[in-house]
Amino acid sequence: MLRIDADTHLYETRGLWARYMDPGERHLAIDIVDDELGHAWLAQGGRRIHLAEIHRPGDVDAMGAYRERVRRGLPREVPFDEELPLAFFDPGARLAQLDQWGVDGAVLFPNYGLLWERPLGDRLHATLANMAAWNRWAADVASIAPERLFPVAHLTLRDLDWLEDQLVKLSAAGVRLAMIAPALVDGMALSHPDLDRAWCAFEVHGITPVFHVAAFPHPFSDAWYGSDPDPVNPVLSSVFLWSAPALALADLAVHGTLQRHPDLRIGVMELSAVWVPWFLLMLDGGFSFHARFNGRPAHHLDGPPSRAVLEHVRVSTFCYEDPARLIEQVGEEMFMFSSDYPHAEGLREPRADYERVAGPIEGRAGDLHYAGNLRWLLRQDQIHP
Repeated sequence: MLRIDADTHLYETRGLWARYMDPGERHLAIDIVDDELGHAWLAQGGRRIHLAEIHRPGDVDAMGAYRERVRRGLPREVPFDEELPLAFFDPGARLAQLDQWGVDGAVLFPNYGLLWERPLGDRLHATLANMAAWNRWAADVASIAPERLFPVAHLTLRDLDWLEDQLVKLSAAGVRLAMIAPALVDGMALSHPDLDRAWCAFEVHGITPVFHVAAFPHPFSDAWYGSDPDPVNPVLSSVFLWSAPALALADLAVHGTLQRHPDLRIGVMELSAVWVPWFLLMLDGGFSFHARFNGRPAHHLDGPPSRAVLEHVRVSTFCYEDPARLIEQVGEEMFMFSSDYPHAEGLREPRADYERVAGPIEGRAGDLHYAGNLRWLLRQDQIHP
Protein backbone atom coordinates (compact mmCIF):
# COMPACT_ATOMS: atom_id res chain seq x y z
CA MET A 1 0.00 0.00 0.00
CA LEU A 2 1.43 3.35 -1.05
CA ARG A 3 1.49 6.17 1.49
CA ILE A 4 1.63 9.75 0.26
CA ASP A 5 1.27 12.47 2.88
CA ALA A 6 -1.26 15.07 1.66
CA ASP A 7 -0.11 17.85 3.98
CA THR A 8 3.47 18.70 4.92
CA HIS A 9 5.39 21.95 4.78
CA LEU A 10 8.73 23.13 3.38
CA TYR A 11 10.23 26.10 5.18
CA GLU A 12 11.39 29.15 3.29
CA THR A 13 14.93 30.20 4.19
CA ARG A 14 16.28 33.68 4.64
CA GLY A 15 16.53 35.45 1.28
CA LEU A 16 14.60 32.80 -0.69
CA TRP A 17 12.01 35.21 -2.09
CA ALA A 18 14.65 37.66 -3.33
CA ARG A 19 16.70 34.88 -4.94
CA TYR A 20 13.72 33.64 -6.92
CA MET A 21 12.26 37.04 -7.76
CA ASP A 22 12.72 39.04 -10.94
CA PRO A 23 15.69 41.38 -10.32
CA GLY A 24 13.58 44.47 -10.94
CA GLU A 25 11.13 43.42 -8.20
CA ARG A 26 13.52 42.41 -5.44
CA HIS A 27 12.65 45.53 -3.44
CA LEU A 28 9.22 43.86 -2.97
CA ALA A 29 10.63 40.63 -1.56
CA ILE A 30 9.53 39.22 1.75
CA ASP A 31 12.47 38.32 3.95
CA ILE A 32 13.32 36.99 7.39
CA VAL A 33 15.01 39.67 9.49
CA ASP A 34 16.25 39.68 13.08
CA ASP A 35 15.31 42.26 15.69
CA GLU A 36 17.69 43.63 18.32
CA LEU A 37 17.04 40.61 20.57
CA GLY A 38 17.75 38.09 17.82
CA HIS A 39 14.12 37.12 17.16
CA ALA A 40 13.43 36.43 13.48
CA TRP A 41 10.50 38.18 11.80
CA LEU A 42 8.81 37.80 8.46
CA ALA A 43 8.88 41.28 6.94
CA GLN A 44 8.19 43.12 3.69
CA GLY A 45 8.94 46.70 2.75
CA GLY A 46 10.08 47.54 6.26
CA ARG A 47 6.84 46.23 7.79
CA ARG A 48 6.84 43.27 10.16
CA ILE A 49 4.29 40.61 9.29
CA HIS A 50 4.73 37.87 11.89
CA LEU A 51 7.31 36.07 13.99
CA ALA A 52 9.31 33.62 11.86
CA GLU A 53 8.91 30.80 14.32
CA ILE A 54 10.46 27.35 14.03
CA HIS A 55 8.08 24.60 15.05
CA ARG A 56 8.84 21.47 17.01
CA PRO A 57 6.71 18.68 15.55
CA GLY A 58 4.10 17.49 18.02
CA ASP A 59 4.94 20.11 20.65
CA VAL A 60 2.37 22.93 20.68
CA ASP A 61 3.38 24.09 24.17
CA ALA A 62 6.88 24.93 22.94
CA MET A 63 5.33 27.48 20.58
CA GLY A 64 3.50 29.15 23.44
CA ALA A 65 6.62 29.22 25.58
CA TYR A 66 8.58 30.91 22.79
CA ARG A 67 5.91 33.53 22.20
CA GLU A 68 5.82 34.27 25.91
CA ARG A 69 9.59 34.74 25.82
CA VAL A 70 9.20 37.29 23.02
CA ARG A 71 6.45 39.12 24.94
CA ARG A 72 8.68 39.33 28.01
CA GLY A 73 11.47 40.95 26.00
CA LEU A 74 13.93 38.12 26.46
CA PRO A 75 16.54 37.42 23.76
CA ARG A 76 16.42 34.46 21.42
CA GLU A 77 18.43 31.55 22.80
CA VAL A 78 19.56 29.98 19.49
CA PRO A 79 19.96 31.98 16.25
CA PHE A 80 17.32 31.28 13.62
CA ASP A 81 19.77 29.86 11.06
CA GLU A 82 21.29 27.47 13.61
CA GLU A 83 17.94 26.28 14.97
CA LEU A 84 16.29 25.50 11.61
CA PRO A 85 16.71 21.74 10.93
CA LEU A 86 18.00 20.79 7.48
CA ALA A 87 15.04 18.53 6.75
CA PHE A 88 12.62 21.41 7.33
CA PHE A 89 13.84 23.28 4.23
CA ASP A 90 16.09 21.02 2.15
CA PRO A 91 14.24 18.72 -0.31
CA GLY A 92 17.01 16.12 -0.30
CA ALA A 93 17.00 15.86 3.47
CA ARG A 94 13.19 15.61 3.40
CA LEU A 95 13.43 12.67 0.99
CA ALA A 96 15.75 10.90 3.40
CA GLN A 97 13.19 11.48 6.17
CA LEU A 98 10.42 9.97 4.04
CA ASP A 99 12.56 6.86 3.62
CA GLN A 100 13.04 6.61 7.39
CA TRP A 101 9.31 6.91 8.00
CA GLY A 102 8.25 4.47 5.30
CA VAL A 103 6.36 7.20 3.43
CA ASP A 104 6.41 7.09 -0.37
CA GLY A 105 5.79 10.76 -1.10
CA ALA A 106 4.66 14.07 0.33
CA VAL A 107 2.80 17.19 -0.68
CA LEU A 108 4.88 20.25 0.25
CA PHE A 109 3.01 23.43 1.13
CA PRO A 110 4.86 26.65 1.92
CA ASN A 111 5.47 27.41 5.57
CA TYR A 112 5.82 31.17 6.04
CA GLY A 113 3.74 31.56 2.88
CA LEU A 114 0.75 30.71 5.08
CA LEU A 115 1.22 33.92 7.05
CA TRP A 116 1.42 36.85 4.67
CA GLU A 117 -1.41 36.84 2.10
CA ARG A 118 -3.93 38.82 4.16
CA PRO A 119 -1.33 41.22 5.63
CA LEU A 120 -0.19 42.04 2.08
CA GLY A 121 -3.75 42.32 0.79
CA ASP A 122 -3.34 46.04 0.08
CA ARG A 123 -0.12 45.41 -1.91
CA LEU A 124 -1.17 43.38 -4.92
CA HIS A 125 2.06 43.92 -6.86
CA ALA A 126 4.09 42.66 -3.90
CA THR A 127 1.68 39.75 -3.42
CA LEU A 128 2.07 38.59 -7.01
CA ALA A 129 5.85 39.04 -6.99
CA ASN A 130 6.31 36.97 -3.82
CA MET A 131 3.90 34.26 -4.94
CA ALA A 132 5.78 33.99 -8.25
CA ALA A 133 9.07 33.71 -6.37
CA TRP A 134 7.78 30.79 -4.29
CA ASN A 135 6.37 29.20 -7.44
CA ARG A 136 9.79 29.26 -9.12
CA TRP A 137 11.23 27.53 -6.06
CA ALA A 138 8.38 25.01 -6.20
CA ALA A 139 9.26 24.25 -9.82
CA ASP A 140 12.86 23.55 -8.77
CA VAL A 141 11.68 21.25 -5.96
CA ALA A 142 9.37 19.37 -8.36
CA SER A 143 12.35 18.53 -10.57
CA ILE A 144 14.29 16.86 -7.75
CA ALA A 145 12.04 13.85 -7.22
CA PRO A 146 8.93 14.26 -9.38
CA GLU A 147 7.38 10.96 -8.25
CA ARG A 148 7.83 11.67 -4.54
CA LEU A 149 7.89 15.40 -3.79
CA PHE A 150 4.81 17.40 -4.77
CA PRO A 151 5.31 21.10 -4.04
CA VAL A 152 2.24 23.33 -3.92
CA ALA A 153 2.23 26.62 -5.82
CA HIS A 154 0.75 29.77 -4.26
CA LEU A 155 -1.76 31.65 -6.42
CA THR A 156 -4.44 34.32 -6.28
CA LEU A 157 -7.44 34.92 -8.53
CA ARG A 158 -7.14 38.70 -8.19
CA ASP A 159 -5.26 39.06 -11.52
CA LEU A 160 -6.40 36.53 -14.12
CA ASP A 161 -3.74 37.41 -16.72
CA TRP A 162 -1.05 36.79 -14.11
CA LEU A 163 -2.83 33.60 -12.99
CA GLU A 164 -2.87 32.11 -16.48
CA ASP A 165 0.80 32.95 -17.00
CA GLN A 166 1.68 31.22 -13.74
CA LEU A 167 -0.40 28.15 -14.59
CA VAL A 168 1.37 27.76 -17.94
CA LYS A 169 4.78 27.85 -16.23
CA LEU A 170 3.76 25.59 -13.35
CA SER A 171 2.23 22.99 -15.63
CA ALA A 172 5.38 22.89 -17.74
CA ALA A 173 7.40 22.34 -14.56
CA GLY A 174 5.20 19.47 -13.41
CA VAL A 175 3.64 21.30 -10.44
CA ARG A 176 0.10 19.92 -10.11
CA LEU A 177 -1.24 21.58 -6.95
CA ALA A 178 -1.78 25.27 -6.20
CA MET A 179 -2.98 26.88 -2.97
CA ILE A 180 -5.72 29.51 -3.38
CA ALA A 181 -7.87 31.26 -0.80
CA PRO A 182 -11.37 29.91 -0.08
CA ALA A 183 -12.55 33.50 0.07
CA LEU A 184 -14.08 36.38 -1.83
CA VAL A 185 -11.91 37.72 -4.66
CA ASP A 186 -12.04 41.50 -4.36
CA GLY A 187 -15.69 41.21 -3.35
CA MET A 188 -16.64 38.50 -5.86
CA ALA A 189 -17.82 35.04 -4.84
CA LEU A 190 -15.81 32.19 -6.29
CA SER A 191 -18.83 31.25 -8.42
CA HIS A 192 -18.99 34.67 -10.07
CA PRO A 193 -19.08 34.34 -13.89
CA ASP A 194 -16.04 36.62 -14.19
CA LEU A 195 -13.99 33.90 -12.48
CA ASP A 196 -15.01 31.12 -14.87
CA ARG A 197 -11.88 31.99 -16.80
CA ALA A 198 -9.81 30.97 -13.78
CA TRP A 199 -11.55 27.60 -13.36
CA CYS A 200 -11.16 26.93 -17.10
CA ALA A 201 -7.45 27.68 -16.81
CA PHE A 202 -7.02 25.20 -13.94
CA GLU A 203 -8.72 22.55 -16.06
CA VAL A 204 -6.77 23.30 -19.24
CA HIS A 205 -3.39 23.26 -17.53
CA GLY A 206 -4.11 20.23 -15.35
CA ILE A 207 -3.51 21.95 -12.01
CA THR A 208 -5.65 21.37 -8.91
CA PRO A 209 -6.57 24.35 -6.74
CA VAL A 210 -6.24 23.57 -3.04
CA PHE A 211 -7.75 25.23 0.03
CA HIS A 212 -5.45 25.17 3.07
CA VAL A 213 -5.05 26.91 6.41
CA ALA A 214 -3.53 30.32 5.70
CA ALA A 215 -3.95 34.04 6.27
CA PHE A 216 -6.62 34.44 3.62
CA PRO A 217 -9.48 36.95 3.97
CA HIS A 218 -11.77 35.97 6.83
CA PRO A 219 -15.08 34.23 6.09
CA PHE A 220 -16.79 36.46 8.66
CA SER A 221 -16.58 40.20 9.30
CA ASP A 222 -13.16 41.34 10.50
CA ALA A 223 -14.87 42.83 13.56
CA TRP A 224 -15.23 39.34 15.00
CA TYR A 225 -11.44 38.97 15.13
CA GLY A 226 -10.36 42.50 16.08
CA SER A 227 -9.39 41.93 19.73
CA ASP A 228 -7.42 38.73 19.20
CA PRO A 229 -3.70 38.89 20.08
CA ASP A 230 -2.83 36.64 17.10
CA PRO A 231 -3.83 38.50 13.92
CA VAL A 232 -2.78 35.67 11.62
CA ASN A 233 -4.42 32.76 13.45
CA PRO A 234 -7.11 34.16 15.78
CA VAL A 235 -8.95 31.78 18.06
CA LEU A 236 -12.19 32.08 16.07
CA SER A 237 -10.35 30.87 12.98
CA SER A 238 -9.41 27.72 14.89
CA VAL A 239 -12.94 27.24 16.21
CA PHE A 240 -14.45 27.72 12.76
CA LEU A 241 -11.63 26.04 10.84
CA TRP A 242 -14.09 24.37 8.47
CA SER A 243 -16.24 27.42 7.71
CA ALA A 244 -14.22 28.97 4.87
CA PRO A 245 -13.88 25.80 2.75
CA ALA A 246 -17.49 24.80 3.48
CA LEU A 247 -18.75 28.21 2.32
CA ALA A 248 -16.53 28.17 -0.77
CA LEU A 249 -17.55 24.64 -1.80
CA ALA A 250 -21.23 25.36 -1.21
CA ASP A 251 -20.97 28.46 -3.39
CA LEU A 252 -19.23 26.56 -6.19
CA ALA A 253 -21.73 23.68 -6.00
CA VAL A 254 -25.11 25.41 -5.69
CA HIS A 255 -24.32 28.07 -8.30
CA GLY A 256 -23.29 25.51 -10.89
CA THR A 257 -19.56 26.25 -11.14
CA LEU A 258 -18.56 22.65 -10.49
CA GLN A 259 -21.13 21.46 -13.02
CA ARG A 260 -19.84 23.89 -15.65
CA HIS A 261 -16.27 22.66 -15.14
CA PRO A 262 -16.42 18.86 -15.19
CA ASP A 263 -12.63 18.39 -15.06
CA LEU A 264 -12.05 20.78 -12.15
CA ARG A 265 -10.61 19.02 -9.09
CA ILE A 266 -10.29 20.67 -5.68
CA GLY A 267 -8.28 19.67 -2.61
CA VAL A 268 -9.00 20.69 0.99
CA MET A 269 -6.03 20.21 3.31
CA GLU A 270 -5.54 20.92 7.04
CA LEU A 271 -9.02 22.42 7.35
CA SER A 272 -10.40 19.34 9.18
CA ALA A 273 -12.80 16.73 7.81
CA VAL A 274 -15.39 15.92 10.48
CA TRP A 275 -17.69 18.59 9.07
CA VAL A 276 -18.01 16.92 5.65
CA PRO A 277 -20.88 14.44 6.39
CA TRP A 278 -23.24 16.99 7.92
CA PHE A 279 -22.15 19.64 5.41
CA LEU A 280 -23.27 17.40 2.54
CA LEU A 281 -26.58 16.82 4.35
CA MET A 282 -27.15 20.55 4.93
CA LEU A 283 -26.01 21.39 1.40
CA ASP A 284 -28.69 19.22 -0.19
CA GLY A 285 -31.32 20.14 2.38
CA GLY A 286 -30.76 23.86 2.04
CA PHE A 287 -30.71 23.73 -1.74
CA SER A 288 -33.90 21.66 -1.88
CA PHE A 289 -35.76 23.86 0.61
CA HIS A 290 -34.72 27.03 -1.23
CA ALA A 291 -35.98 25.59 -4.54
CA ARG A 292 -39.34 24.61 -3.06
CA PHE A 293 -39.78 27.86 -1.16
CA ASN A 294 -39.01 29.97 -4.23
CA GLY A 295 -40.70 27.77 -6.82
CA ARG A 296 -37.44 27.16 -8.68
CA PRO A 297 -33.82 26.30 -7.77
CA ALA A 298 -31.11 28.92 -7.53
CA HIS A 299 -29.49 27.15 -10.49
CA HIS A 300 -30.59 24.14 -12.49
CA LEU A 301 -28.26 21.29 -11.58
CA ASP A 302 -28.07 17.79 -13.00
CA GLY A 303 -28.34 16.34 -9.51
CA PRO A 304 -28.05 17.28 -5.83
CA PRO A 305 -25.17 19.68 -5.08
CA SER A 306 -23.60 17.08 -2.80
CA ARG A 307 -22.98 14.94 -5.88
CA ALA A 308 -20.87 17.70 -7.41
CA VAL A 309 -18.79 17.96 -4.21
CA LEU A 310 -18.29 14.19 -4.07
CA GLU A 311 -17.19 14.15 -7.70
CA HIS A 312 -14.83 17.15 -7.58
CA VAL A 313 -13.39 17.39 -4.05
CA ARG A 314 -10.98 15.45 -1.82
CA VAL A 315 -10.36 16.33 1.86
CA SER A 316 -7.43 15.48 4.14
CA THR A 317 -8.17 14.15 7.62
CA PHE A 318 -6.47 14.51 10.95
CA CYS A 319 -5.75 11.09 12.43
CA TYR A 320 -7.89 11.81 15.52
CA GLU A 321 -11.01 12.49 13.38
CA ASP A 322 -11.68 8.73 13.04
CA PRO A 323 -11.11 8.59 9.28
CA ALA A 324 -12.49 5.05 9.03
CA ARG A 325 -15.84 6.27 10.30
CA LEU A 326 -15.79 9.24 7.93
CA ILE A 327 -15.12 6.87 5.04
CA GLU A 328 -18.07 4.75 6.14
CA GLN A 329 -20.32 7.82 6.27
CA VAL A 330 -19.27 9.53 3.03
CA GLY A 331 -17.48 6.98 0.88
CA GLU A 332 -14.00 5.78 -0.01
CA GLU A 333 -13.32 8.44 -2.63
CA MET A 334 -13.15 11.52 -0.41
CA PHE A 335 -10.57 11.49 2.39
CA MET A 336 -6.74 11.52 2.50
CA PHE A 337 -3.94 10.72 4.94
CA SER A 338 -2.03 13.77 6.20
CA SER A 339 0.37 14.68 8.99
CA ASP A 340 0.95 18.47 8.89
CA TYR A 341 4.67 17.76 9.46
CA PRO A 342 6.74 19.59 10.74
CA HIS A 343 4.24 21.85 12.47
CA ALA A 344 3.78 21.81 16.22
CA GLU A 345 0.17 20.66 15.88
CA GLY A 346 1.22 17.96 13.43
CA LEU A 347 2.69 14.48 13.80
CA ARG A 348 6.29 13.80 14.77
CA GLU A 349 6.35 10.44 12.93
CA PRO A 350 3.80 10.86 10.12
CA ARG A 351 3.09 7.24 9.18
CA ALA A 352 3.46 5.57 12.56
CA ASP A 353 1.58 8.23 14.52
CA TYR A 354 -1.25 8.46 11.99
CA GLU A 355 -1.81 4.70 11.80
CA ARG A 356 -1.61 4.29 15.58
CA VAL A 357 -4.36 6.85 16.21
CA ALA A 358 -6.52 6.29 13.12
CA GLY A 359 -6.59 2.51 13.36
CA PRO A 360 -6.76 0.10 10.42
CA ILE A 361 -8.04 1.24 7.03
CA GLU A 362 -7.64 -1.66 4.67
CA GLY A 363 -8.43 -2.90 1.18
CA ARG A 364 -9.54 -0.46 -1.50
CA ALA A 365 -10.50 2.09 1.16
CA GLY A 366 -6.92 2.03 2.46
CA ASP A 367 -5.42 2.29 -1.01
CA LEU A 368 -7.52 5.36 -1.75
CA HIS A 369 -7.09 6.96 1.66
CA TYR A 370 -3.33 6.63 1.81
CA ALA A 371 -2.53 7.47 -1.81
CA GLY A 372 -5.24 7.00 -4.44
CA ASN A 373 -7.37 10.04 -3.68
CA LEU A 374 -4.32 12.30 -3.60
CA ARG A 375 -3.01 10.79 -6.82
CA TRP A 376 -6.34 11.69 -8.39
CA LEU A 377 -5.80 15.33 -7.36
CA LEU A 378 -2.30 15.08 -8.84
CA ARG A 379 -3.81 13.59 -12.03
CA GLN A 380 -1.49 10.63 -11.71
CA ASP A 381 -4.16 7.98 -11.66
CA GLN A 382 -7.57 7.70 -13.28
CA ILE A 383 -9.09 5.45 -10.62
CA HIS A 384 -12.24 7.55 -10.50
CA PRO A 385 -14.72 7.83 -13.34
